[in-house]
Amino acid sequence: MATRGSVGGAPARAEVVAPRRAAAAPSAREAVAAHRDESGGDLFGITELCAEFGISARAIRFYEDKGLLAPRRVGGTRVYTRRDRARLALILRSKAIGASLAEIKRFLDLYGTHGEGRVQQLRYVLRRTDEAIAELGQKRAHIDATLAELRVINEAVREQLARVRQPV
Repeated sequence: MATRGSVGGAPARAEVVAPRRAAAAPSAREAVAAHRDESGGDLFGITELCAEFGISARAIRFYEDKGLLAPRRVGGTRVYTRRDRARLALILRSKAIGASLAEIKRFLDLYGTHGEGRVQQLRYVLRRTDEAIAELGQKRAHIDATLAELRVINEAVREQLARVRQPV
Protein backbone atom coordinates (compact mmCIF):
# COMPACT_ATOMS: atom_id res chain seq x y z
CA MET A 1 0.00 0.00 0.00
CA ALA A 2 1.17 3.49 -0.81
CA THR A 3 0.85 6.56 1.38
CA ARG A 4 0.27 10.17 0.54
CA GLY A 5 2.36 12.53 2.61
CA SER A 6 1.89 16.01 1.18
CA VAL A 7 -0.59 17.98 -0.84
CA GLY A 8 0.53 20.94 -2.95
CA GLY A 9 3.92 21.04 -1.24
CA ALA A 10 2.42 21.32 2.25
CA PRO A 11 2.70 18.37 4.59
CA ALA A 12 -0.55 16.57 5.19
CA ARG A 13 -1.50 13.67 7.38
CA ALA A 14 -0.47 10.33 5.99
CA GLU A 15 -3.27 8.50 4.31
CA VAL A 16 -3.23 4.88 3.28
CA VAL A 17 -4.17 4.39 -0.35
CA ALA A 18 -5.15 0.94 -1.50
CA PRO A 19 -3.78 -0.11 -4.87
CA ARG A 20 -6.44 -0.21 -7.58
CA ARG A 21 -7.24 -3.40 -9.38
CA ALA A 22 -6.77 -2.89 -13.10
CA ALA A 23 -9.72 -5.06 -14.13
CA ALA A 24 -12.21 -3.66 -11.61
CA ALA A 25 -15.12 -1.65 -12.97
CA PRO A 26 -15.16 1.95 -11.75
CA SER A 27 -17.65 2.90 -9.08
CA ALA A 28 -20.53 5.14 -10.07
CA ARG A 29 -18.80 8.13 -8.49
CA GLU A 30 -15.54 7.37 -10.32
CA ALA A 31 -17.35 6.92 -13.64
CA VAL A 32 -19.15 10.24 -13.28
CA ALA A 33 -15.92 12.00 -12.24
CA ALA A 34 -13.97 10.53 -15.16
CA HIS A 35 -16.70 11.41 -17.64
CA ARG A 36 -16.97 14.90 -16.15
CA ASP A 37 -13.25 15.43 -16.72
CA GLU A 38 -13.52 14.32 -20.36
CA SER A 39 -16.56 16.39 -21.29
CA GLY A 40 -15.82 19.51 -19.26
CA GLY A 41 -19.54 19.88 -18.46
CA ASP A 42 -21.56 19.52 -15.31
CA LEU A 43 -22.45 15.88 -14.87
CA PHE A 44 -24.21 14.19 -12.00
CA GLY A 45 -24.59 10.70 -10.66
CA ILE A 46 -27.95 9.29 -9.61
CA THR A 47 -26.92 9.53 -5.94
CA GLU A 48 -26.20 13.26 -6.30
CA LEU A 49 -29.61 13.91 -7.88
CA CYS A 50 -31.37 11.84 -5.25
CA ALA A 51 -29.72 13.83 -2.48
CA GLU A 52 -30.35 17.19 -4.15
CA PHE A 53 -34.04 16.60 -4.87
CA GLY A 54 -34.88 14.38 -1.90
CA ILE A 55 -36.14 11.49 -4.04
CA SER A 56 -35.16 7.86 -4.43
CA ALA A 57 -33.13 6.30 -7.21
CA ARG A 58 -36.22 4.22 -7.93
CA ALA A 59 -38.18 7.42 -8.68
CA ILE A 60 -35.51 8.61 -11.10
CA ARG A 61 -35.46 5.21 -12.84
CA PHE A 62 -39.27 5.37 -13.05
CA TYR A 63 -39.04 8.72 -14.87
CA GLU A 64 -36.48 7.15 -17.21
CA ASP A 65 -38.82 4.22 -17.92
CA LYS A 66 -41.58 6.71 -18.79
CA GLY A 67 -39.28 8.48 -21.27
CA LEU A 68 -38.98 11.68 -19.24
CA LEU A 69 -35.25 11.33 -18.63
CA ALA A 70 -32.55 9.78 -20.85
CA PRO A 71 -29.19 9.81 -19.07
CA ARG A 72 -25.95 8.84 -20.74
CA ARG A 73 -24.41 5.53 -19.78
CA VAL A 74 -20.76 5.03 -18.90
CA GLY A 75 -20.48 1.30 -18.64
CA GLY A 76 -23.50 0.45 -16.53
CA THR A 77 -23.50 3.78 -14.70
CA ARG A 78 -26.08 6.49 -15.36
CA VAL A 79 -24.55 9.90 -15.98
CA TYR A 80 -26.89 12.88 -15.93
CA THR A 81 -26.24 16.20 -17.68
CA ARG A 82 -27.34 19.67 -16.64
CA ARG A 83 -30.24 19.21 -19.09
CA ASP A 84 -31.30 15.99 -17.33
CA ARG A 85 -31.08 17.79 -13.98
CA ALA A 86 -33.23 20.66 -15.28
CA ARG A 87 -35.76 18.18 -16.70
CA LEU A 88 -35.92 16.40 -13.33
CA ALA A 89 -36.55 19.71 -11.56
CA LEU A 90 -39.39 20.45 -14.03
CA ILE A 91 -40.83 16.96 -13.58
CA LEU A 92 -40.93 17.31 -9.81
CA ARG A 93 -42.33 20.83 -9.92
CA SER A 94 -45.02 19.74 -12.38
CA LYS A 95 -45.94 16.75 -10.22
CA ALA A 96 -46.22 19.07 -7.21
CA ILE A 97 -48.90 21.12 -8.96
CA GLY A 98 -50.82 18.05 -10.07
CA ALA A 99 -49.71 17.48 -13.67
CA SER A 100 -49.97 13.95 -15.03
CA LEU A 101 -46.94 12.17 -16.42
CA ALA A 102 -48.47 12.40 -19.92
CA GLU A 103 -48.79 16.19 -19.56
CA ILE A 104 -45.24 16.46 -18.27
CA LYS A 105 -43.90 14.38 -21.17
CA ARG A 106 -45.78 16.53 -23.68
CA PHE A 107 -44.39 19.68 -22.09
CA LEU A 108 -40.81 18.37 -22.07
CA ASP A 109 -41.07 17.09 -25.64
CA LEU A 110 -42.16 20.54 -26.86
CA TYR A 111 -38.72 21.90 -25.95
CA GLY A 112 -37.02 19.94 -28.72
CA THR A 113 -33.45 18.79 -28.95
CA HIS A 114 -31.89 22.25 -28.87
CA GLY A 115 -34.64 24.44 -27.43
CA GLU A 116 -36.30 25.18 -30.76
CA GLY A 117 -39.72 24.63 -29.20
CA ARG A 118 -39.24 26.98 -26.25
CA VAL A 119 -41.96 29.42 -27.41
CA GLN A 120 -44.42 26.54 -27.89
CA GLN A 121 -43.48 25.29 -24.44
CA LEU A 122 -44.14 28.69 -22.88
CA ARG A 123 -47.51 29.00 -24.64
CA TYR A 124 -48.46 25.53 -23.42
CA VAL A 125 -47.54 26.47 -19.82
CA LEU A 126 -49.47 29.72 -20.09
CA ARG A 127 -52.59 27.93 -21.33
CA ARG A 128 -52.35 25.15 -18.73
CA THR A 129 -51.74 27.56 -15.84
CA ASP A 130 -54.67 29.77 -16.96
CA GLU A 131 -56.89 26.67 -16.95
CA ALA A 132 -55.59 25.52 -13.56
CA ILE A 133 -56.07 28.98 -12.01
CA ALA A 134 -59.67 29.13 -13.30
CA GLU A 135 -60.40 25.61 -12.03
CA LEU A 136 -58.93 26.34 -8.60
CA GLY A 137 -60.87 29.62 -8.44
CA GLN A 138 -64.09 27.68 -9.02
CA LYS A 139 -63.13 25.16 -6.36
CA ARG A 140 -62.31 27.99 -3.94
CA ALA A 141 -65.73 29.60 -4.58
CA HIS A 142 -67.39 26.24 -3.91
CA ILE A 143 -65.35 25.76 -0.73
CA ASP A 144 -66.20 29.29 0.46
CA ALA A 145 -69.92 28.66 -0.15
CA THR A 146 -69.73 25.32 1.67
CA LEU A 147 -67.92 26.92 4.61
CA ALA A 148 -70.54 29.67 4.83
CA GLU A 149 -73.34 27.09 4.88
CA LEU A 150 -71.53 25.02 7.52
CA ARG A 151 -71.09 28.12 9.70
CA VAL A 152 -74.85 28.88 9.46
CA ILE A 153 -75.69 25.30 10.44
CA ASN A 154 -73.11 25.33 13.23
CA GLU A 155 -74.49 28.57 14.71
CA ALA A 156 -78.11 27.30 14.51
CA VAL A 157 -77.16 24.11 16.35
CA ARG A 158 -75.32 26.08 19.05
CA GLU A 159 -78.40 28.27 19.59
CA GLN A 160 -80.66 25.23 19.82
CA LEU A 161 -78.34 23.58 22.35
CA ALA A 162 -78.21 26.76 24.42
CA ARG A 163 -82.06 26.85 24.58
CA VAL A 164 -82.29 23.19 25.54
CA ARG A 165 -79.87 23.61 28.44
CA GLN A 166 -81.71 26.60 29.91
CA PRO A 167 -84.86 25.63 31.81
CA VAL A 168 -87.88 27.65 30.81
